[in-house]
Amino acid sequence: MNISVRNAETFEFTPENLKFAAEQLAKYPTSRKQSTVMPLLTKAQEQNNGWISVPVMEYIADMLEMPYIRVQEVVTFYTMYRQKPVGKHVIEVCTTTPCWLRGSDDVVAACKDELGIGFGETTADGEFTLLEVECAGACVNAPVIAYKKEYYEDLDNDSTRKFIKAIKNGDIIAPGPQTTDRHKSAPEGGPTTLKEFCATQGGDS
Repeated sequence: MNISVRNAETFEFTPENLKFAAEQLAKYPTSRKQSTVMPLLTKAQEQNNGWISVPVMEYIADMLEMPYIRVQEVVTFYTMYRQKPVGKHVIEVCTTTPCWLRGSDDVVAACKDELGIGFGETTADGEFTLLEVECAGACVNAPVIAYKKEYYEDLDNDSTRKFIKAIKNGDIIAPGPQTTDRHKSAPEGGPTTLKEFCATQGGDS
């Protein structure tokens, strides 16, 4: 499939991402190619060091033959699109009601103290950006932090500090529950029902 675009002055897809764009466009009739705006913006943000600049929006608008303002409307509506540069490590803390009830205030306090910045700010060395996000959809494991497409769950003040220090040290942190022995979103301490079934399935998976 051929893609005809006018290259923006400061942004254009890599050959690999152009191939991705072609694959997305092939899913829709030509008259509906604007339906690919969100996956293309997501891919562009990944390529553009984690944020959507004006040239990025113009480039996507040209590619999809849609008014620039329509692309901007998508970017400004969805909080997953960032409209200013971010640090190398983006820490997203959920503060919606379930996380708040389960102690997200302690998680936020730990993040701000360890990083020395507030929400929407980036450390002076450009390493960390701290963001507040709406529901992460992992309420059963609240409170949670999203980092590099993974969720770090069941956090408290101490485990959050440990998490941030591990990132600073370049250590690998396993995603999932951080303060309990629960398996994913199973009850703490293991299954409370269907125990015989779980045993026949090889555990509590």
